[in-house]
Formats: sequence, structure tokens, C-alpha cells
Amino acid sequence: MNKPDYGIDAPGVIRNLLVIGAALLAAGVVLRHFGYSFQYPCLWTGGILCVEGLLMLSYSKWGKLRHRDRMLALHRWRGDEQVLDVGTGRGLLLIGAAKRLTTGRTTGIDIWNAEDLSGNARERTEANLEVEGVAQKCTLVNMGAQKMSFPDGSFDVVVSNLCLHNIYDRTERRKAVREIARVLKPGGEAILSDYKKTSEYARVLREAGLTVQGRMPNLLTTFPPLRIVVARKEREP
Repeated sequence: MNKPDYGIDAPGVIRNLLVIGAALLAAGVVLRHFGYSFQYPCLWTGGILCVEGLLMLSYSKWGKLRHRDRMLALHRWRGDEQVLDVGTGRGLLLIGAAKRLTTGRTTGIDIWNAEDLSGNARERTEANLEVEGVAQKCTLVNMGAQKMSFPDGSFDVVVSNLCLHNIYDRTERRKAVREIARVLKPGGEAILSDYKKTSEYARVLREAGLTVQGRMPNLLTTFPPLRIVVARKEREP
């Protein structure tokens, strides 16, 4: 039986951490052999880099499944929701949400940048949808987050994980957060997770009139530690 493959997050970063860490460890061993005192900074730094790389790899292979479930558990599901996954990648959140729906649908948007996720391609996402048996509930759209084509108030739930920080320009990033607020229905919820910039996301959502709460990282399952922002758009009086 085929299994879904959700890829390795930030593969280049993990590779660099492991390669540089291993090189420093090797240098430390050589320096120690020849009696140089500089061995210890090499050994300590190399060890730390290798541990960080392995922790990030552990998140990609195991932790992100638990983190996905934690994020989705923050919404009380009815089953008829219209859900948007911003930066869907290979469909981790999209599929998790789809499995919680009966009559609802999920939409995933992405530009499928290979630097962000190994094997990041629309075809890989479509394959995961088929393997997980939710393709009929899901729609994929090649679209950036800064200017979405959806009408105002299109979605009951908007989710996003490790996406928005990849928009490096602050003005463009704020546009993306405002777009999330715009396409959310009154009474809807946005659940956003990232390892940085979450205070910025929360501030922009508050400026858009949403009620915002934060959730601290689970240090046992995420590395880097991932904070969660939960924002609710109040219903119109």
C-alpha cells in the first residue's frame, strides 16, 4: 500500500547544518590529534550544528504530523467548512483538514518552491491526495498569498504552516496576512504557525479587526519551535 510523502522541510538548511557540523567535528578530531587547543570550539560548534540538523530532520519525518494534528484540533469541526491552506506544499494540512470534512471542501494554494520543501511540486501534492483518499474534497491552485483571487469571506477556516516567513519583503508579507483576514468569513478562524514573525502576523490580524490568541510551541515535536496564532473574525452584528 502506498504511503503519502510529505517531504523534508528546508532541505538545504538541514544539509548545510549536517555538512558543516560534520566538517567541524572532523577538524576538531584532527586538531586534538596534533595537540592544538582550538579543538574544543570546533567540537562543540560541530556537535551543536549536527544536533540542530537532526532535530529539524526529526520534525520533518515525525514531528510535523503531530504539529498538524495540534493545529487542526484548535478548531471545532462541523464537517461542512470551506477551508483554505496557504502554502500547502505537499498537502499536509490540506489533507488533515479534508479528513475532518463531510460536505465541506479544502483549497490549497502554493507556488511550489523547491527550496522550501524537498520534492515540492504540484504533482507530488496531487499524488498525496490520491493516496490519502481525499482528492475529491480538495482543489489545488497555483497562487501567491499576497493577492488571492477569492472573493471576500470565502472560507470558514484558513490554515498555514511555515509559509509566510518565506515572503521576505515585510510589505508583501503583511499583504498576505491581510489577504488571509479578507477571505475569512465572519465567524471564521485563521490558524497560522511559524518559527518567526508570528507577533507580526498577530499584529496585522488585530489591525484587521480579528480577535487573536497565541499558543506556545511544543518543544517535544517542533524544531525550530513553532508558535501558533489563532485569529477569529467576529460575526457582523
